[in-house]
Amino acid sequence: MRIGIRAHDMEQAPFEELVKNIHKKGFFCTHIALKKSIQEFSVDEEAMTPGMALYMKQVFAENKVDVAVLGCYLNLANPNPEKLRKIIDTYKAHIRFAAWLGCGVVGTETGAVNEEYRYEEANHSEEALQIFIQNVKEVVTYAEKMGVVLAIEPVYKHIVYNNQRARQVLDAIASPNLQIIFDPVNQISLKNYTKQDEIIQSAFELLGKEIAVIHAKDFIIENDMVKSVAAGKGQFHYEPLIKLIKEKKPFIHVTLEDTVPENVFEAKGYLEELYAKA
Repeated sequence: MRIGIRAHDMEQAPFEELVKNIHKKGFFCTHIALKKSIQEFSVDEEAMTPGMALYMKQVFAENKVDVAVLGCYLNLANPNPEKLRKIIDTYKAHIRFAAWLGCGVVGTETGAVNEEYRYEEANHSEEALQIFIQNVKEVVTYAEKMGVVLAIEPVYKHIVYNNQRARQVLDAIASPNLQIIFDPVNQISLKNYTKQDEIIQSAFELLGKEIAVIHAKDFIIENDMVKSVAAGKGQFHYEPLIKLIKEKKPFIHVTLEDTVPENVFEAKGYLEELYAKA
């Protein structure tokens, strides 16, 4: 595995220092959401030029840090037409930037049928799925033109809420430029947390060829809710996932989530120890 971390889970620092710190902590890659990670210069769409991308690319290269994921987590099923148009344009700006930056994928979740981007039962409807497919198709078509991969991340509360639903989207779009970020914890709910091994297995059976990145965190059940925590701090069964990664996905980018600077080495060490034993 090439283990990495979300840039905004690091100690806040100027961009060049941030990337140096990612390398110093022993990480090989990062998942960066520009506005969450960079404060000292503008990362608005008008600032996302080839010059900025190539400057950032040089800093990452000097520190031997891959950009595994350029995050653009906006609602591609927003029912407000004006807001949806702006969202799609923002995805296109990130795709252009990713082409210049040379990152692994542009990453996104899969939306909700409301402007607030919140869970409601209608998110799991067939109508919602068709809305998402229609809207993401335009983004993927643009990604094809730019030679960039868009990777969707199934999340229980969103429209693409499980592996089966993700397979439907992949088949409907039928493009090598649409792939998967697999975060098994994001698919877990109070209804299915006892079936987590099945979630892992079905992901590799249904989506194996398209899994481009793994997100690594853990979960606990607290106050009748699924709460995300750092890897190794909860109830997630990492052994079967690590075994499949080692067997089928050598050198895949695996980025930690929901860590803080105080527990990041423990989470990283936990995964590395499991991988050594697998």
